[in-house]
Amino acid sequence: MTTDTPRRLVIGISGASGAVYGIRMLELLRGSDIETHLVISRSAEMTLAYETDLTTKEVRALASVNHPNSDIGASISSGSFRTMGMVVAPCSIKTMSEIATGVTSSLLSRAADVVLKERRRLVLAVRETPLHAGHLRTMTQLAEMGAFIAPVVPAFYNRPKSLDDIINHTVGRLLDLFDIDASVVKRWQGGPEEE
Repeated sequence: MTTDTPRRLVIGISGASGAVYGIRMLELLRGSDIETHLVISRSAEMTLAYETDLTTKEVRALASVNHPNSDIGASISSGSFRTMGMVVAPCSIKTMSEIATGVTSSLLSRAADVVLKERRRLVLAVRETPLHAGHLRTMTQLAEMGAFIAPVVPAFYNRPKSLDDIINHTVGRLLDLFDIDASVVKRWQGGPEEE
């Protein structure tokens, strides 16, 4: 028997605003013992161009392994390929809905479906507001299926000084869900003592 399976995390970047969350996650994990498997949706490639100065090629270079979104036969499309799970950051409503219904028309949604069926951890950093009842029902359905719904919501108890502080804290909290400490979260130590 062998137990030398590398610690692998699948990272999906979908077309919602907030591509920086997926990028920062890749940056934080680069050089760690986590093997990152990246899949970027077509819409995410457009969002990258709108929101960052990075090319898709530069973002792909941050990952250990890249998978084209059209490659339904990629390693991450099979439950026999062992991973810690998957995070989609940001997660668009379209991607969330595909995952919830099992209509996996791309590698991104197929890989997420595989994570669910294998009872591995799936974290969806949903990036949309306001939400209508259909969105909320879909989130409930996914939570009942075992997914973690983790909307991108900034914390302020840590007194962020910059946008980077907010991004780092948010991404660090997403990684916490996989027991990965990226050393960027200012941990709550309790409030001031009452006098």
